[in-house]
Amino acid sequence: MKKPNLIYVFADQLRWSSLGCHGDSRAQTPNIDAFAGQSLEVDNAVSGHPVCAPYRATLFTGKYTTSTGMVINEIRMNPNHRCFAHVLNENGYETAYIGKWHMYAAELGNHYDPKNSYIPAGPDRLGFDGTFMGYNFHHNYYGAAAYYHLDSPEKHYVSGYEPDAQTDLAIERLKDLKASNKPFALFLSLGTPHDPWVPENVPGEYLDRFRDTEFTLPENYLPENDPYADDWAKLSPQERRELPEWMRVYYAMVANLDDNIGRLMAAIKRMGLDEESIIVLTSDHGELFGAHGRRAKNIFYDEAVRVPFFLRSASNGLTGGNSDICLNTVDLMPTLLSMMDLPIPQEAEGTDCSGCLLGQGGEEPDGALMMGTGATAIWEDGHEWRAFRTKQYTYAVYHADGKELLFDNLNDPLQMANLAGDPAYADIAQGLREKMRAKMEAVNDTFEASSYYEKNWVEDRVILRTATLKG
Repeated sequence: MKKPNLIYVFADQLRWSSLGCHGDSRAQTPNIDAFAGQSLEVDNAVSGHPVCAPYRATLFTGKYTTSTGMVINEIRMNPNHRCFAHVLNENGYETAYIGKWHMYAAELGNHYDPKNSYIPAGPDRLGFDGTFMGYNFHHNYYGAAAYYHLDSPEKHYVSGYEPDAQTDLAIERLKDLKASNKPFALFLSLGTPHDPWVPENVPGEYLDRFRDTEFTLPENYLPENDPYADDWAKLSPQERRELPEWMRVYYAMVANLDDNIGRLMAAIKRMGLDEESIIVLTSDHGELFGAHGRRAKNIFYDEAVRVPFFLRSASNGLTGGNSDICLNTVDLMPTLLSMMDLPIPQEAEGTDCSGCLLGQGGEEPDGALMMGTGATAIWEDGHEWRAFRTKQYTYAVYHADGKELLFDNLNDPLQMANLAGDPAYADIAQGLREKMRAKMEAVNDTFEASSYYEKNWVEDRVILRTATLKG
């Protein structure tokens, strides 16, 4: 019997809350909403480290950030891990990767220089030895800024809008993969709806859809910057005035993303791949838009960590419904490999949740350990945190001064009331504190300042060693 294919589609910075199926009346997401209705939705899926590069490193290794070493953006991944695609290769799968990679550059800035944007064939592709139409990262989606590399530093420029072109590439590649009659895994990493949110960065026809839509500040907006925020998370007075227009462009990008998801899913169905593939639609993290006095991500609040996660597997009966398990990024590789009847690397740190999702019982995580290990892309102490999220609560602590936070996510979904100092919640806080510390100890996370990793693990922005790659 042929093994199932895997089609894994993930957007960049798509919030759980910005979809029509989650009650956002401003969203124009009929295709994503329709796919949600044909899939198992995991309601408590989170990004274990809500930043682009750390998420991707965890996705492909099944390890926490403090084991991958990808503690900030714009450093180069150590390839000496046993990764998702290595297992696929060893079990006869064809692999394909399209889009943003974000684990290779070893320089802050200078994104368009091929020495940073081209990921050479070999170990730095972490086992993706098949089709590779990728680039390290960029966030301008038209013209000279929109391109990908194949197996040379030569840039292949896309025509039109990058997400449209990436979807076209995925559809064409799926045709070839189907014709090969071998099991395959295709990962499509779409760059939107990541900022910059300027009118020039989205097709005008989509922006026109939202001309008359009113965008207001979040209910949990704070007018002062969070004192723990790094420079990427702070808002200037001018940026605060621009927030409603940023959201307008963001929602236009999401509408375009939705159209492309619709095209992709229609093509998958036309090819008959919908019945023989595991299909995932998700995101690497969310966006705050001023909530809690922050923009961007890199924080434990739900606007940043809670991600949509839709899983369809017709052969396993996963064509609808919901699961409330706490599914963390680190759990994705072991869970999906198990569903594909493939071996899970012994060094993986996540939990195989396939039994829970398939209704077969098995181990269910008691919560998700989430990490913040520094500023978004520079070596700077003072922003580090750890958090533990369950079905009801989020417990978090900052490294800088030990400040603790506790939120009841069911009764306070905007996370506005910090219960950490409330005697009535002392036992709950202590229980979560103990669970978080136990998980940290199990994966050898010693909760260091960001400068520790710079001094001990990284040289010239290249990861040389980690807690699990010593010597």
